[in-house]
Amino acid sequence: MSRVFAVDAVVLDIEGTTSATGFVVDVLYPYSRSRFASLLTTRAAEPAVARAVAQVRELAGDPDASAARIEEILNGWLDEDRKATPLKTLQGIVWAEGFARGDLVSHFYDDVLPALRAWHRAGIALHVYSSGSVAAQRAWFSSTPEGDLTGLLSGLYDTENAGPKQEPDSYRAITAATGVPAGRTLFLSDRAAELDAARTAGWQTLGIRRAGEPYYASGVGDHPEADSFAGIHPKGEQDDE
Repeated sequence: MSRVFAVDAVVLDIEGTTSATGFVVDVLYPYSRSRFASLLTTRAAEPAVARAVAQVRELAGDPDASAARIEEILNGWLDEDRKATPLKTLQGIVWAEGFARGDLVSHFYDDVLPALRAWHRAGIALHVYSSGSVAAQRAWFSSTPEGDLTGLLSGLYDTENAGPKQEPDSYRAITAATGVPAGRTLFLSDRAAELDAARTAGWQTLGIRRAGEPYYASGVGDHPEADSFAGIHPKGEQDDE
């Protein structure tokens, strides 16, 4: 089914939308789990690591937590699939290193990259909003099966620079950052609560439902839906004339 949206920007969720959640859970999570100990000891003085560690201690209510205790907390959050900002920050650092070394290559559904290239050529600004950190997003798009595709993207947003994905104010913050009117922005996600928040902020929304994804059975509420990027056609202002 073809769906046309009069927009100037598309904001992309990653897990379950552009890419398989299974890849993240089965490949990336174990990779970060196996490297947290080294990160927390050999790179503890780096500002991003030190800030994230301080955030872990604050969230856990354990201001004196050792590196070993921090690792235990992070692994517990992984088991819960908790979207804690410091966890995502530290994962992003580990993954960026893994992508840079060639240990990791990101996953995209077959319909995604051709669509992103076409939208970019049409002048649609592409942004990412994911619970994964900006560092992880940048690494993800720089290490695709087709090479570095960060040039397709105009902005990267996470729970630290935008806010929680189920809060309308996070989407308002992204609107302020992009300068694109809310009504000319389309959000693609597989989670109804995120789509609800984006719509409350004035965005257009489209739920992506891919068989086999964790939220497939839950549906996307009363939002329009698609099972592929292939039938999605964003149209910029120049196309409306």
